[in-house]
Amino acid sequence: MSVREELLRGIIRENPTFRLVLGICPTLAVTTSLANALGMGLAATFVLLGSNAAISLLRGFIPARVRIPAFIVIISTFVTVIDLLMAAFVPGLHSALGIFIPLIVVNCIIMGRAEAFASKAPVGAAVIDALGMGIGFTASLSLIGSVRELFGTGTLLGFSVPVLAESPVIIMILPPGAFLTMGLLLGLINYISQKRGP
Repeated sequence: MSVREELLRGIIRENPTFRLVLGICPTLAVTTSLANALGMGLAATFVLLGSNAAISLLRGFIPARVRIPAFIVIISTFVTVIDLLMAAFVPGLHSALGIFIPLIVVNCIIMGRAEAFASKAPVGAAVIDALGMGIGFTASLSLIGSVRELFGTGTLLGFSVPVLAESPVIIMILPPGAFLTMGLLLGLINYISQKRGP
């Protein structure tokens, strides 16, 4: 499989949110705005890249009996790094994302890619897989965050959108709005996929 196909697999064909329906907890919780969605997506991508590369490099040295605890230690290291970097350089975003940054450790996308791909693939392929999945996750979070922010507050990245700012739909930035947006986007994407065919 080419680099392009491998990237597109994670972005489109096996998109973690809309195709595999993984990582739904942070997806629903932090997508009240595009800025939060981008921050979470980029943090998860950083952890995916670092952990996939490290696990792939160490796969020959990790005994099968302790592979899951070893993966968790490796993933935790990268989560701690991004948590501290965000606290130092983007404290507002760090505060907005709150507990969901440390919870990246147990994100099923990260663990799934470590177990299913990085532990069996060479480092180059593991990094490309992580990049594709990370971009796919970030794109899906950004789409949900954009819809919720536009309709819920009438803004996008803090800039007012005149038509929508006049009468925002407050439910969109509340928890039911997350489920509503996710469900409608899943339905739309499935509909488009079925129309396009295999």
